[in-house]
Amino acid sequence: MRKVKIAGCLLLMFCILQGIQAQNPIIQTAYTADPAPVVYNNKLFLYTSHDEDGSTWFTMNDWKLYTTEDMVNWTDHGTILSYSDFTWARINAWAPQCIERGGKFYLYVPLTTHDNKGAIGVAVANSPYGPFTDPLGKPLIQSGGGDIDPSVFINEDGQAYLYWGNPKCYYVKLNEDMISYQGEVMPVPNTIEAFGKREGNPERPTTYEEGPWLYKRKGLYYLLFAAGPLPEHIGYSTSSSPTGPWKYQGVLMPTEGGSFTNHPGLVDFKGKTYFFYHNGALPGGGGFTRSVSVEEAAFKKDGTLQPLKMTKGITKGLAPLNPFVKNEAETIAWSEGVKAMQNEKVGVFVTALRSGAYTKVKDVDFRKTGATRFTARLGTTHNTEVTLEVRLGSVDGELLGTVKAPLTGGNDRWALVSTEVKKVTGVHDVYFVFKGKERSNILFFDYWKFSQ
Repeated sequence: MRKVKIAGCLLLMFCILQGIQAQNPIIQTAYTADPAPVVYNNKLFLYTSHDEDGSTWFTMNDWKLYTTEDMVNWTDHGTILSYSDFTWARINAWAPQCIERGGKFYLYVPLTTHDNKGAIGVAVANSPYGPFTDPLGKPLIQSGGGDIDPSVFINEDGQAYLYWGNPKCYYVKLNEDMISYQGEVMPVPNTIEAFGKREGNPERPTTYEEGPWLYKRKGLYYLLFAAGPLPEHIGYSTSSSPTGPWKYQGVLMPTEGGSFTNHPGLVDFKGKTYFFYHNGALPGGGGFTRSVSVEEAAFKKDGTLQPLKMTKGITKGLAPLNPFVKNEAETIAWSEGVKAMQNEKVGVFVTALRSGAYTKVKDVDFRKTGATRFTARLGTTHNTEVTLEVRLGSVDGELLGTVKAPLTGGNDRWALVSTEVKKVTGVHDVYFVFKGKERSNILFFDYWKFSQ
């Protein structure tokens, strides 16, 4: 009965969010968790773990990448690394974090080894999009002390730090090569002064649980973490040094959202600060099928963070989207009934699972000159008519035009289709609505573009 009530509450939450122009969770085409944002070349890169559909445990096989330039439209770049890419790993692609140094990108990930022990590995790439490869052929960290949830930070003096750990927090100083470290593994003193008092468990005196995240602002260091007891909330501590001593500052985000875990990520982007987390708010969501969300963060005069609640998300984008260039179908502000997939032929694309499924892109700027033609790369395996409708403002908003999906025979076979549309000018939310008589996987959608 309790499971039914929880599922009902989650579905109600989803419907409420949808009705008020939801942006959270920011990814709806897969279950994602453990958000790790990093900014590079004026773009925000979001690395996540990935809960497999229908998971009843932490069934997680790979890591995914999403990017945005406006904080409302997110482009899915698919799987960028799997636990199987590490020859020494057996299972468990859990919480990652990526950082750039010297033109290379270092992705730190927790894994379970073939002898069933926890460890932290590192993969390296020449691009934030990958491909990432294992330069060591062995774990970077294997201390035997709860080696999960790595978080990497480079201080202004060039010294890099790696934090991690459950049920206690540890750190090491990384060498400049970012794939080795100096000195000993250092425990962060697990004191009430550092992490706050946990009630009712003398064996766990503080609220620290897991998922550390290091951040700096105006000379003050912030250590965010998932805090217990379960279900988790987000707490944080501050210090004048990246290694402490830490002073507990309280609850940043209370327990809510339908998942018994949470995981913080804090980053500055285009003059604002954003806090990433996960919950279980999507249909079918829960503690093992989670979804990444984001809030704009704010600071008090004394440098402490304003407490946050889970909301509908970022509703005002930082910049409009240009419809006159090739846009990937997997660039999405909101969607329903759609899954992201990828293959060697086209990379990442979206599949409409049923008739009435849709994707939305937000703040599309057709300018004063406007657009009169729409082109898309599509495909279907169905003989019956399958269409893509282009609408403004909502799934049943003004119809600009309709294109018929060509029978291509598979998602490795595609065709370009084009149609005249009603002239549209100005800035609008654009909906691509998929219609057909078939019951499943009615249409494949790769990219789109408007023209004058």
